Amino acid sequence: MKIDRRSFLSFVIGGAAGTALTPLPWKLTDDLSIWSQNWPWTPVPAKGAATYVKSTCTLCPGGCGISVRRVGDRVVKIEGIENHPVNAGGVCALGAAGPQLLYGPNRVQSPKKKVNGQWRNIAWDAALSEIAAKLADLRSKGQSSSLAGICESDRGTVPELLNRFLTVYGSPNFIRTPSIQDNYELALYLTQGVRALPGFNIQDSDFILSFGSGLIEGWESPVYMFRGKSALREKGGRMDQVEPRLSKTAAKSDKWIAVKPGSEGALALGLANVIINEGLFNQDFVDNYSAGVAEFKKNVLDGFSPSVVSKMTGLEVSAIATIARDFSNARKPLAICGRGAGTSPGSLQDFLAVHVLNALVGGINRAGGIVAVPEPDYINWPDVEMDAAASSGMQQPRVDGAGRGKYKSTRYLLNRLPEVVNSAREAPIQVLFVAGANPLYSMADTAAVAQAFDKIPLVVSFSSYMDETSALADFILPNHVFLERYEDVPFARGFPQPFIGLVQPVVEPLFNTRHTGDAIIQLAQKLGGTVGEAFAWDSYDACLEQTLADKWDTLLEEGYWVDAEFSETDQSRRFETDSSKFEFSNSDINALPVYHSVRVPGDESFYPLLLVPYDTMRLASGYIGSPPFLVKSLEDTILKGNDVLVEVNPATAEKLGLADRQYATLATPRDSVKVKIYFFDGIMPGVIAIPRGLGHTAYDKFLAGKGVNYNALSQSLEDAATGLDAAWGVRAKLTKA
Repeated sequence: MKIDRRSFLSFVIGGAAGTALTPLPWKLTDDLSIWSQNWPWTPVPAKGAATYVKSTCTLCPGGCGISVRRVGDRVVKIEGIENHPVNAGGVCALGAAGPQLLYGPNRVQSPKKKVNGQWRNIAWDAALSEIAAKLADLRSKGQSSSLAGICESDRGTVPELLNRFLTVYGSPNFIRTPSIQDNYELALYLTQGVRALPGFNIQDSDFILSFGSGLIEGWESPVYMFRGKSALREKGGRMDQVEPRLSKTAAKSDKWIAVKPGSEGALALGLANVIINEGLFNQDFVDNYSAGVAEFKKNVLDGFSPSVVSKMTGLEVSAIATIARDFSNARKPLAICGRGAGTSPGSLQDFLAVHVLNALVGGINRAGGIVAVPEPDYINWPDVEMDAAASSGMQQPRVDGAGRGKYKSTRYLLNRLPEVVNSAREAPIQVLFVAGANPLYSMADTAAVAQAFDKIPLVVSFSSYMDETSALADFILPNHVFLERYEDVPFARGFPQPFIGLVQPVVEPLFNTRHTGDAIIQLAQKLGGTVGEAFAWDSYDACLEQTLADKWDTLLEEGYWVDAEFSETDQSRRFETDSSKFEFSNSDINALPVYHSVRVPGDESFYPLLLVPYDTMRLASGYIGSPPFLVKSLEDTILKGNDVLVEVNPATAEKLGLADRQYATLATPRDSVKVKIYFFDGIMPGVIAIPRGLGHTAYDKFLAGKGVNYNALSQSLEDAATGLDAAWGVRAKLTKA
């Protein structure tokens, strides 16, 4: 049997992907065992009977149900809960390594205050009193809007408590960290008129067309997506992957469609052109349940012919037509987008292009399609009483510019915050709370982010770990880790049903930490007045039990709650737009008629290459840093010693005079770093790639100082339609070291 070069690469990389999703090979397990013997903090449980606690993993937004095994009072293993609707007994590598985050050496063990640049332990009451005094002073001066809060999510009781605190204090500046959820939620709102979460019925689809989404790299809810991909394969379905690099997802797909970087949205519109021109669209949905079709058709037919899109993407005209026909002729086709693991927002144009592609084939709110999942509505607390300071502060514009002017539909714009702060004579934010996020590592242009945070007089981190943001903060009020606390998980990202998971404590807190919910409640009560009155609960646990009400017993017993009455087919004709239909075009959807591919920052003459990031399940790249087992399991094509390897096509390297495994200097407009070259035929010429999740400057010796943080090399690029960061890469150059 003859195998061409591309098929061979897919076979090899796909094999590696398969290994990554199955139990670790014996040799690697042995290596990990030997390696871990050097860790004095590794717990050795006493012999005894095992007990199990059902809980929910919070290490990513996936919402997986976990069964935690204990021997005595020691956690020894984390497994998935059998028959759980999200992960059905599965668990990813990060979830399995959760005990290391409980017992690891980089935990913050007590409240800390920075004094003359040095950390000092401080009592909880003293820390909360000092912070409350600063907040009271700002409020008395009419500066309540100078308080801001950054949180990974805006849903669930802890984010809602923080948002409630800001509101009754008098600040509109609650900010969620960015991800593809920003654009997916906007796409649902602009076309369907609903404030909803995107759900993807992967398991019922028979053709998935993925525009760069890493279903094997941790996209949305990772284990749920693994299950969906497996179900697709078992029933003979098909998946095509569109991206310029042969990722593990591309290697495990039926077809890798290599396109020019940044042209994915153009391809979606080119496919729409063929589907419309050849009459392959779903006649019933388009004729009876949609509006603005004529204008959309005209724009697509006029501007996105296969010949035009061929030049934009690098694909042959015939290939574009074939993909369009195969997709539209499938029984339940589903198009998805959001590059890699989905931690970066991207361009609204791309998301709308892919979303309307689903609409053309009738894949909106149906089995096997994209589902508008209602936002959680179980948090029904009493309204807060707004005093004069709160009312005045809430009338001030948001510091990030979201929700007004040309960004009126965008809810949060964290990417705009560094420039706003750095360009101001006096910082518009005087106090910043950061909970469940690490923006000094995860945001683009980390140097600019650090400069902005350094200008803020008081930064309070609620992190469990000494991460980059904690290291720069003025106070750390450490949270319990997820194995030590109660908390609600109000959704599993990408799961197509309303869902609530319950985090339950498996062990008593090991250190002098405190639940972030309790810290917020106690801080409010120290401020007193209407702020304190808005937080009448005795504790966070009491607040949680009261909030979950009739769902509490089910959550305690099962570990999760799913709305059994919800059905995507029941929602299939409910659109809350002005027309009461799906809107292909309206006055707010001004992105598609003038579509253009986003050009990344940098001077092409000086930086001739395109640097893109890639994700891997073996590296965490958000708030949680990778535990040692994940770092140890990295291939030496990603990390060798402390050196990161940059993927380079051999043809590109030959032009630059670079050899495989040679040291080189990688430079972008933001920074230059030392890297090693890795020849990789699975990346397009002129494009180079490094992984997300390395290059930490904080945490511990097992993670800090290894590799390079892509975000330190990148820079933000505002989407003209939303203000969100639309940069998918950055211009770069490689030279001999």
